[in-house]
Amino acid sequence: MNLDFSPEETAFRDEVRSFIDDHFPAHLREKTSRDEMDREDFLAWHKVLFKKGWVAPAWPVEYGGTGWTPTQRYIWAEENARAETTPLLPFGLSMVGPVIYTFGTPEQKQRFLPRILSGEDWWCQGYSEPGAGSDLAGLRTTAVRQGDKYVLNGQKTWTTLGQFADWGFFLCRTDPDAKKQEGISFILVDMKTPGITVRPIITLDGSHEVNDVFLDNVEVPVENLVGQENKGWTCAKFLLAHERSGIAGVARSKKGVQRLKELARAELAGDGTPLVSDSAYRRKIAELEVDLAALEYTELRVLANEQAGRGPGVESSLLKIKGTEIQQRLTELVLEAVGEYAAPDFRGFPPDSNEFPIGPSYAPRAAPAYFNMRKTSIYGGSNEIQRNIIAKMVLGL
Repeated sequence: MNLDFSPEETAFRDEVRSFIDDHFPAHLREKTSRDEMDREDFLAWHKVLFKKGWVAPAWPVEYGGTGWTPTQRYIWAEENARAETTPLLPFGLSMVGPVIYTFGTPEQKQRFLPRILSGEDWWCQGYSEPGAGSDLAGLRTTAVRQGDKYVLNGQKTWTTLGQFADWGFFLCRTDPDAKKQEGISFILVDMKTPGITVRPIITLDGSHEVNDVFLDNVEVPVENLVGQENKGWTCAKFLLAHERSGIAGVARSKKGVQRLKELARAELAGDGTPLVSDSAYRRKIAELEVDLAALEYTELRVLANEQAGRGPGVESSLLKIKGTEIQQRLTELVLEAVGEYAAPDFRGFPPDSNEFPIGPSYAPRAAPAYFNMRKTSIYGGSNEIQRNIIAKMVLGL
């Protein structure tokens, strides 16, 4: 695999870098780092990229994609990580959007895709349920057809940013007598429909990122069914493959390793020497870099396959496992470097204040980031489940 950029690709990189430097809203950088984002902050960069025509690089050109090569998409991810831009929300662009343009009707494509691209519609995901997370096919939320509508009842959980959502895509059981993976349908739901209650879940890092969603006799038009009734598992697997590929976050992790090295050079151990002088800590960083380099090559192969018309397969499970493990190890090494200054009780004096008089400026986010990253090996299909998929699809076990 030739990783040297051609003159055309170098010119593209320079164009992307210049555009980001000139157009990324400066106020977002600090808000992102402090987890103080509101709805408009999340969408600000999205809207800039939509105006430029760069908001959906992975989409087919006929639906609003850029037509970029895998290398250009790789450069795009690298440059966004370099500039620490706000990551675009995946629920519309990377998840339900591809499902709609692959399985949806012409009317659904015309209705939903332009509003996903523009950011007019904010989407959330209704997959996991209490007792049906890793075993997603065990879901119990029902959709009973009554004439030209479905009536939905049940509960979804861990619905990320559902408090802001205009629409949600939900997996519902439409045939209670079918086998677990059968009898499930993929349905689009207007989140303003009567009978929907969104209840916040406050996580260990103190943030309101996820929610419970309760569906009580929620009426949804039959035309919001994507694909065939009782065949929603096909859409679900397709979506999860795209989600898992995106979870890997290679470019962002590379930026994280760079920052970790800077931290290790500056942070002092107990004897007053930089942490980088500690051979054990230095070895941990080196091992992390080796794993990340291997993951990067795998991601490039997946991008090349997609360009050739082959969607992500079992490789998405590999990317998901290693990508999330690397993300977690990064936060662990930062926490190790910050030491006692990362204690959660040190966050803000007085309470509810953003002031942090003790320790270095990056210390307040070390523990919350560590706690928040515990979820990455679970969502999108737990890493244990991904290993089962690899064993079945690759090893034939």
